[in-house]
Amino acid sequence: MQLKRREFVTLVSGAAAWPLAARAQRAMPVIGFLSSASLSAYAPFMSSFHSGLKEAGYAEGQNVAIEYRWAEGEYGRLRAMADELVRRQVSAIVVTGTPGTLAAKAATSTVPIVFVISDDPAARGLVTSLSRPGGNATGVNFFVGELASKQLGLMYELVPAAKRVGLLVNPNNPVTEAVVRDVTAAASAMRLHIDVAHASDNRDIEPAFATLVRSKADALVVGPDAVLLARRLQLVILGARHALPSIYNVRQFAEAGGLMSYGTSQAEALRQVGIYAGRILKGDKPSDLPVIQSTKFELVINLPTARTIGLEIPPTLLARADEVIE
Repeated sequence: MQLKRREFVTLVSGAAAWPLAARAQRAMPVIGFLSSASLSAYAPFMSSFHSGLKEAGYAEGQNVAIEYRWAEGEYGRLRAMADELVRRQVSAIVVTGTPGTLAAKAATSTVPIVFVISDDPAARGLVTSLSRPGGNATGVNFFVGELASKQLGLMYELVPAAKRVGLLVNPNNPVTEAVVRDVTAAASAMRLHIDVAHASDNRDIEPAFATLVRSKADALVVGPDAVLLARRLQLVILGARHALPSIYNVRQFAEAGGLMSYGTSQAEALRQVGIYAGRILKGDKPSDLPVIQSTKFELVINLPTARTIGLEIPPTLLARADEVIE
């Protein structure tokens, strides 16, 4: 059978394009996205991460691919996930949370890492300094101690008669020691007693609340942690059941029915991380990108919850809120 000249040219052109298409597909950079949390916990913020990437000129599925790894609060899985991304030869690893960042840093000293963490990356050995990271990691940082002091101040403003405050933390989270230390120091300055309760999984949460109720805690501060974030609905239900005024560090708690949240804007942090990831894909080195310190914080107050537990929010506090859920 003879091929017509047009058919032959088309066939040859198509065949020549096959390896080119394969090479183009292989050439698309891949970002590894590693998180201590679950997809459901971070879903509201992922659009901000993609917005940051877009600002830097990248769109998932068009000129960049993303490999997602969600530890869902099981910190023991993080190192294996980080190792897997390194073997996958990703162009950069984006990490949320201190546990994941430590795992990624232990897994590689060469693959660029862009993190968002709640404690001092220099003290953790992740960077040489905030202004000059000096290694393969950089990202966004917000200091837990400053947040703890502010959260306690807001809670004391809401419950001025409080004498004892519960602090719920995950003992498996590497930031917990610093959280307890900073909250205790801030409480001492306010002449408040802190009762620390531990919860490393959902089975520990109800017993932890029972302990705080027995100790007659007047209020509760929930520490930053992926496990606690994933169990936010259980936490806010228990807070309402025991009429325990509670403050959290992520707005998702208030949106789920928690009384009040104060913390860094996760959406803004993820946008900045997306921008940095895009810049690194374009050739910037993490060592030359200063660690960004979060400057955007948000206070969210849930009025129906306040009414449920019999609290009246002072007008001065309502006026300072970034959002009031009616």
